[in-house]
Amino acid sequence: MKHTDPSDISLEIAASTFAALGSEQRLAVLRYLVRAGTDGLSIGELGKRTGVTGSTLTHHMKILAQAGLVTQEKQGRSIICAAVAYDAVRDLSAFLLKECCADSPSPDKDHPHG
Repeated sequence: MKHTDPSDISLEIAASTFAALGSEQRLAVLRYLVRAGTDGLSIGELGKRTGVTGSTLTHHMKILAQAGLVTQEKQGRSIICAAVAYDAVRDLSAFLLKECCADSPSPDKDHPHG
């Protein structure tokens, strides 16, 4: 998911990306990769930190990669995983908040002193 303007995100794209994050384990994986920065973590280290290992971690990484949130790159005998979609995560947040309070009553009307 690559977007620079949050207003360009369709409901379908947002829902798909949020679905990829809709697992506690996938969200934990992404958070650890965000913490690791652009250098990422080896798949083994990521498994140690998250407690998600083996085929389960592979499955979660595949879903996150398909959503464009992470990458996996072979370096020698290691697979390095990294979060790459910082802008996409920011855009998702902006998507949620874009119309914040749009339908709320005017503060002056309901709260004359506020």
